[in-house]
Amino acid sequence: MSVVAVGDGRARDAFLCDAQRYRRELLAHCYRITGSLHDAEDLVQETYLRAWKSYGSFEGKSSVRTWLYRIATNTALTSLEGRKRRPLPRGLGAPASDPTGDITERHEIAWLEPLPDAPREDPSDPSVIAESRESVRLAFVAALQHLPPRQRAVLVLREVLQWKAAEVAEAVGTSTAAVNSLLQRARAQLDEVQPSRDDRPLPPESPQTADLLARYVAAFESYDLDQLVELFTADAVWEMPPFDGWYQGPVEIVTLSKTHCPAERAGDIRFLTATANGQPMAALYMRNPASGVHEAFQLHVLDVHPAGITHVVAFKEDGLFSKFGLPGTLPAV
Repeated sequence: MSVVAVGDGRARDAFLCDAQRYRRELLAHCYRITGSLHDAEDLVQETYLRAWKSYGSFEGKSSVRTWLYRIATNTALTSLEGRKRRPLPRGLGAPASDPTGDITERHEIAWLEPLPDAPREDPSDPSVIAESRESVRLAFVAALQHLPPRQRAVLVLREVLQWKAAEVAEAVGTSTAAVNSLLQRARAQLDEVQPSRDDRPLPPESPQTADLLARYVAAFESYDLDQLVELFTADAVWEMPPFDGWYQGPVEIVTLSKTHCPAERAGDIRFLTATANGQPMAALYMRNPASGVHEAFQLHVLDVHPAGITHVVAFKEDGLFSKFGLPGTLPAV
């Protein structure tokens, strides 16, 4: 690509129009670094604004895609200065909670958020490769939050995007030796915080995942919560930000649901199923006893393995349903 004069607004506009094809993968990139869908959307907008303003200085020494990633990375790192990491409840370091005890909302904590999955595209598209399921799974993004921002960025650029150390050094403004050191420390810390499993998660479209998800939905909708016990693995974890507790084990999870779920009988809960973070998701709608309408309540993102459901994060609605293209209420049936 040849250098275009700064004043050539039409060329810059044409460039940005063409560069929109990278928007989705840049969103995933900013999400991995920040742990926030809302922040990632703002950062992508800022990335394109900065690219438009500085396009006259783009000399074509790298691809447009690489150039946009550099801008996005530095924009994300700047936004994180002085901010705390975005955890899930288990990441706060407290022991598992008593499912019969009080539950406490902590709105002062900026919690990790879920990421809507992209529509299916040609798997040869670089954006699909860059946004592989493993790199946006909740467990991986939650683990990244334990790293300082610069370590996060280096690890994502090196191991997710497969950039060379010299390219990463140029992107984050440091030396190749410093990049290698940051990457080594990041890997070591991830090994400490990431739970290790012998089996790989099942893809959302697998028959076993579909069966487990259908049985999960049926148990809640029929309000026969004891059915859930056989769906979870023995070490399964349940979290529901902005509540700060977390719960481990099938019996504890079912006890929590029986104790604190607002539903009282079959029909109070309805679900729509989709995917998030490359994982199966069930959007829960709770019946409003005053109106009888089922209203958006929680997004359940499930981690499913051959042995069963290993992890559920039930995100409170808080505007997330619209981000996933989900309705705020369900029509009567």
